Amino acid sequence: MLFEDRLDAGRQLAQRVEHLRDPQPVVVGLPRGGVPVAAEVASRLGAPLDVLLVRKIGVPSQPELAMGAIGEGGVRVVNQEVVRMARVAEDQWAAVEQREWAELERRAQKLRGPHPRLSLEGRVVVLVDDGIATGSTARAACRVARAAGAKRVVLAVPVAPGDWTETFAGEADELIALATPEPFQAVGRWYRRFDATSDEEVEACLSDNANQIDRHAHTEARAPASLDDEMVIPCGAVDLEGHLTVPPEATGVVVFAHGSGSSRHSPRNQYVASVLNDAGIGTLLFDLLTDREAADRRAVFDIDLLAGRLVTATTWLRSTLDPDGPAIGYFGASTGAAAALQAAAEADTEIAAVVSRGGRPDLAGPHLGAVRAPTLLIVGGDDTVVLDLNRSAQQQMQARVELVVIPGATHLFEEPGTLEAAAGSARDWFLEHFDAAT
Repeated sequence: MLFEDRLDAGRQLAQRVEHLRDPQPVVVGLPRGGVPVAAEVASRLGAPLDVLLVRKIGVPSQPELAMGAIGEGGVRVVNQEVVRMARVAEDQWAAVEQREWAELERRAQKLRGPHPRLSLEGRVVVLVDDGIATGSTARAACRVARAAGAKRVVLAVPVAPGDWTETFAGEADELIALATPEPFQAVGRWYRRFDATSDEEVEACLSDNANQIDRHAHTEARAPASLDDEMVIPCGAVDLEGHLTVPPEATGVVVFAHGSGSSRHSPRNQYVASVLNDAGIGTLLFDLLTDREAADRRAVFDIDLLAGRLVTATTWLRSTLDPDGPAIGYFGASTGAAAALQAAAEADTEIAAVVSRGGRPDLAGPHLGAVRAPTLLIVGGDDTVVLDLNRSAQQQMQARVELVVIPGATHLFEEPGTLEAAAGSARDWFLEHFDAAT
């Protein structure tokens, strides 16, 4: 297997198309299976996402075998070789084509919903599918994009047959495939999970992307950041993905350490990061583990490994920013809080402040007494077990430590207003100690 699922394939493909960020492209997924892949690419590029409606024309006796395709704008592609080999009569083709045109129209209305079709006129268009088999659908998509006025067409897929570049010569300006295994057989063979993508999943991808674009536009209009970009952080034998945001004249940057089973995409950590950014504080959200490592429960709870990654990321951050620039703090959640405290105990990290939200400081063990940074422990009032663990950790620490209990909050701070209260406390703590550090 090459990919765990379409999201994994999309993340890997996104790294290969990073060079397309500057042209500000439009990313277009081929429904339905190509859309989750395209959504990851669009997220990485900060680009708008749309679908391009193309329907495969399957052989009547073997519908999975494409003998052609149709696409928006009246585009029609015929694979004469398949038609000849399958001995498809003209009336058989016409019957299948009529049915597929009706389905294409239905899907256009269903999938886009309230979102208007994006204009491709004069744009760089990145067409994404979950793989190439016969290529009829992708070929039709390239021609639809051309007909819509695309300035440049890039066809990007996770997996394709070895001869696919010959097949698509002249159809796209750039062809990108992560792998071209032989024998190829079928796209689904190269995925561990290759479940059918539903219309609802496609709608969700489009809506999520539209919300991301709106939030980004709102943030830029409110206060343009001096640095706001995806980053690759070298950590020994692995590279870890992250997102670094540094507002103008930031007095400090907070490095986030997510909890077990989470990642830099944690909605709670992203919310806290947005509160800090609004207060002029920079943030680095990054994955402490690779996708493969995150599937190993031993790695998820390996505090030594996580703390080491955090120290390495801190060193990288200092080298990326001005050495005499903003102070650095840690924000840890759950097991990430233990990693943050252990990393802060290292002699050369020079951390200005630490905040733990619903953390497990007990997992930092003997390192607690070596923490010198002012530390704020935020715990939900109804998270009684973790609250006891934090009270015990507070007694073991020599640095300035304060414990804030958020009434009515459980471990994940899902109750109305509790996450906002936690984020406000974190913001005030970092502002106080960053100011003191500078």
